[in-house]
Amino acid sequence: MSSDILRIVATDCGSTTTKAILIERNPGGEYRLVARGEAPTTVERPFEDVTVGVVNSITELEEITEETVPEGFSPGRRKLLEDGHVWRLQKEGKEEGQRPDPLSAADLYVSTSSAGGGLQMMVAGVVKAMSAESAERAALGAGAILMDTLAIDDGRKEFQKVERLRQLRPDIILMSGGTDGGTKSHLVDMAEVIRRADPKPRFGDMKLPVIFAGNRDAREDVGSVLGESIALKIVDNIRPSLDKENLDPARDEIHEMFLEHVMQQAPGYSKLLDWTSEEVMATPNAVGKLMKAYADQEKINILGVDIGGATTDVFSVFGGIYNRTVSANLGMSYSICNVLKEAGIENIARWLPLQIDPYEVRNRLRNKMIRPTTIPHSYEDLLMEHAVAREALRLAFDHHKSLARSLTGSQQQRDIGQIFDQQSSGQTLIKMMDLNMIIGSGGVLSHAPDRAQSALMMLDAYQPEGITMITVDSIFMMPHLGVLSEHFYEAARQVFEYDCIVKCGHNISPVGVGKPGEPVVTVRGSGVNETVNFGELKVIPLGRGEFLDLEIEPTKNFDAGFGKGKSGSMRLEGGLVGIMIDARGRPFNLPADPLERIRKQREWLAAFGLPLPH
Repeated sequence: MSSDILRIVATDCGSTTTKAILIERNPGGEYRLVARGEAPTTVERPFEDVTVGVVNSITELEEITEETVPEGFSPGRRKLLEDGHVWRLQKEGKEEGQRPDPLSAADLYVSTSSAGGGLQMMVAGVVKAMSAESAERAALGAGAILMDTLAIDDGRKEFQKVERLRQLRPDIILMSGGTDGGTKSHLVDMAEVIRRADPKPRFGDMKLPVIFAGNRDAREDVGSVLGESIALKIVDNIRPSLDKENLDPARDEIHEMFLEHVMQQAPGYSKLLDWTSEEVMATPNAVGKLMKAYADQEKINILGVDIGGATTDVFSVFGGIYNRTVSANLGMSYSICNVLKEAGIENIARWLPLQIDPYEVRNRLRNKMIRPTTIPHSYEDLLMEHAVAREALRLAFDHHKSLARSLTGSQQQRDIGQIFDQQSSGQTLIKMMDLNMIIGSGGVLSHAPDRAQSALMMLDAYQPEGITMITVDSIFMMPHLGVLSEHFYEAARQVFEYDCIVKCGHNISPVGVGKPGEPVVTVRGSGVNETVNFGELKVIPLGRGEFLDLEIEPTKNFDAGFGKGKSGSMRLEGGLVGIMIDARGRPFNLPADPLERIRKQREWLAAFGLPLPH
């Protein structure tokens, strides 16, 4: 991508809100966020044209820049629209016209979308724990919402699978199964189920797209069974052998079919596709692309979460392997009662630093479900919402760990030292001690009144181990930066680091269990000398961009990332909270006695400088 680019406009067409951002290059040659605007999404009646919401959100960008721009940027209203469409100079590197004045037109316009319910998929495989699970990883990694997984061994009879397909009406079906040269009959049986169901896609009267990513020897048989009524696309096998997974061809084809079959049918999208400089991307896919690109470039392991009103997405990159999961029934408004049902009232109430009747908690959460747009009106309400968020994050993370794992059924080479420590195949890839950064996103984390509340929620829900940087997405522009990173990574990285993520600070969490009051870890250096006892939280004040060289010395039963009882030195960065030391032990268990638990919760709030409830 040319470094001549001065101005970039990006939009994210969400299911309820269309968000636009304006990025410009400053006189120092760095890219920064200049303005952010939003407007209601207009994919439904009476407008039925997504570009109306796009134009409205970009009009807000124009109005904001008339009032104010960050220091160092040329003052004045930007002219980003012309004749009712996004005005941009370049497409595919070709000049479309000279900029009449420095404040007019964007060089690049990119967009993502989850409007109209996003990309909804079903996957069908042979063995639920093997080929079907690989297909799930491919679909989720491409930004899809997974409606159901069919497998030969899922316990359902054929007529039940047919009924399920007719009932759900997915946008795309992904078929997988059989290693190359392996089973064919099971794939033909699954194709027969799809043909019998004859499911109709959500949009229009087009043919249902089916991607076949299974045994290459079964391609012809599957194609002849599916027949003419289905738009079949064949790609390389997802599991060509038991110990190899090849997800990229299927993910790329899902993206192509999303553009061709889903986006083209949705109201106004053909117009939007014509406006953009690059292809439109599914919102979750864009967030994942950004995390993967950033983790690869910085050579770090990342865990990210986007907690919404209805769903919670979890993203991870460990050892270069990217995974995404969607917990479609865990959220903070529409799905809040599902969190209550799955976690149980006791698990939510245990995070509250006050005594409250369980029925009161249940009733307040039900009120939130029937009035999903309300926000907490009292500090007590806020604490309750944060208690639910901890459980939603914990449950979604457990779901993610169950899917982000090594290949089930693969053969593993072991050396003599592993004879007594033989872990089976299919172990989770999530190793908390190797985690470098946590990124929290979504309303309850991004809009918490104090960043320390967001940090504490993530510490409680994820229980990081060793040394981890805790960050929050400030105003949810990761989808915009994700689609931009595909075409202009450097601009996306600069805005991501400077404007998007807010660093709360490094966290030190020694692994081990001790007795209340006994020393766990001592942190020394640069004027700091702190010993933290078991069951305590401590914050060392240190601002964003400030660093300390510290010696971290755990006691003999604890491991801070250098080995059990071993000390080490690290250069740690502060943030809006500071350097956090979590000596509550790993695994972390709350006190069983309710009064003691409330006392500890209040103590931890005070340690983070947060107010206590009356």
